[in-house]
Amino acid sequence: MEKEKKEPGKGDVARESKERRPGQQEKKGTVNFSYATPAKVEEIIERTGTRGEAIQVRCRVLDGRDKNKILRRNVRGPIQVNDILMLRETEIEARRLKKSGRGLG
Repeated sequence: MEKEKKEPGKGDVARESKERRPGQQEKKGTVNFSYATPAKVEEIIERTGTRGEAIQVRCRVLDGRDKNKILRRNVRGPIQVNDILMLRETEIEARRLKKSGRGLG
């Protein structure tokens, strides 16, 4: 008995085209979101950091285990009263700012 010889490409499942269309993005991986807790800014305390790039605020946690807890946090970027911050954790609080200026004990 003679074996049938298959020609490549005949009888095979159609191959997927690897060409991308313009504007089409290739899938690289998945997006992972971390859990965050909303907190409302109640008071802006003062600017902090070596160049004043951060602002220390007092905020109230709106949801989760520490609901209604008031925290002191350092925020970078524009912020105003009644803004909502999304906090990754609600257990650590920022240090209280010292009232002494430069060179004063």
